[in-house]
Amino acid sequence: MAVFEFKFPELGEGIHEGEIVKWHIQAGDSVKEDQVIIDVQNDKSVVEVTSPVTGKVAEIKVDEGAVVTVGQVLIVFEVEGGEGAPAAATTSNDDNVCAVGGGVAEQVNNAKINTPMAATNGSNEGNRNVLATPSVRKFAREKGVHLAEVTGTGKNGRITREDVETFAAGGGAPAASSESVAQEAASAAASATPAARPSVSTMVADDTQLEERVPLKGIRRAIARNMVRSMYTAPHVTYMDEVDVGALIELRKKARALGEQKGVNVTYLPFIVKALVAACREFPVMNASIDDENEEIIYKKYYNVGIATDTEAGLIVPVVRNADRKNIWSLASEIRELALRGRDGELSPDEMRDGTITITNLGGVGSYFFNPVINHPEVAILGIGRMEEKPVVRDGEITIATMMSIVFSFDHRIVDGVTAQKFLNYIKQLLADPQLLVMEV
Repeated sequence: MAVFEFKFPELGEGIHEGEIVKWHIQAGDSVKEDQVIIDVQNDKSVVEVTSPVTGKVAEIKVDEGAVVTVGQVLIVFEVEGGEGAPAAATTSNDDNVCAVGGGVAEQVNNAKINTPMAATNGSNEGNRNVLATPSVRKFAREKGVHLAEVTGTGKNGRITREDVETFAAGGGAPAASSESVAQEAASAAASATPAARPSVSTMVADDTQLEERVPLKGIRRAIARNMVRSMYTAPHVTYMDEVDVGALIELRKKARALGEQKGVNVTYLPFIVKALVAACREFPVMNASIDDENEEIIYKKYYNVGIATDTEAGLIVPVVRNADRKNIWSLASEIRELALRGRDGELSPDEMRDGTITITNLGGVGSYFFNPVINHPEVAILGIGRMEEKPVVRDGEITIATMMSIVFSFDHRIVDGVTAQKFLNYIKQLLADPQLLVMEV
């Protein structure tokens, strides 16, 4: 018998870690090649990981709930053969994982929430498999420090900024943080001087009885990381405006009646997608992204619109691909299908990656003006608020119009303020007079 170590494979492009949700096997079990052995939650969904070999489970190295990185040993198999099988880290993702649902946002990178590679040279592979936040990785690059050589003192071996500073100074592992020292001192003081026991009349409930601690993991963890990465990487600027959508309401009524005959529920969102794509054609920088590693702007020649969707598990961003090539009927059907499947946890990671710009719609829950967060590495996000009747002045007279709020956040590193306002004006023009969308097809 030979020993085969199965290492955590890359679950998709740019996805370098995942959370063990469920083991389908235990030590001593016999497994066959391609048998499902683990459910893993990545940044976007839950995927099934299959066994690359036929053999017997000798040892399971990680517990359910643990977060693992690419290349980490998960299972040790006993297999037939005279020599050990090659390391499973070389096993391709296509051969050993398949989506079973659960959903982000892209992250929920790709919702895009993946940990970026830390360098572009030969040290890249080593740096990729360490635990460190994007800001720490960037700081390490600036200091010329290879993260693979740094000992992490954070939780689960995570490398902190202090670790990098200490390593750069030639000091090896850093001393305990001031916070931990203070905690130890407080603990020592408490043990040396017993606290007075409160009387029954003054005793109050323990704080722990009034709190519940839940691990930050899965989609929620991915969302949290992505939001922090976006806010601390891209300098956000948000414009807020209103548009008279009276004509759009009338057009949608006609489209909805025709849609019922086709079995399609037409909402306002397909028209907004069309207007957004038309504006992106006019202002290509809005359909771009930033390669932070190589400091390059990537102009996309395709239009994949992400639709931010609320689910019980958290925010996900399914992507309508090639939105510029689809008519209102196709867009309406696809948006509805993606939303339904997303809420049921049936979307694959591929359906939540490669977006070029995102729409978030909070009008349905009553929001008017808000500050949407860019889905990094995209450079812009369009937010839609509620519609409401308001008094407006036209030709010197006050009249009532149905106004819809629109908000627009952009990455000020590559989008200038004037360009952003012109972009928003273009969208407003198309929504105020939706017949102009015919000219954009």
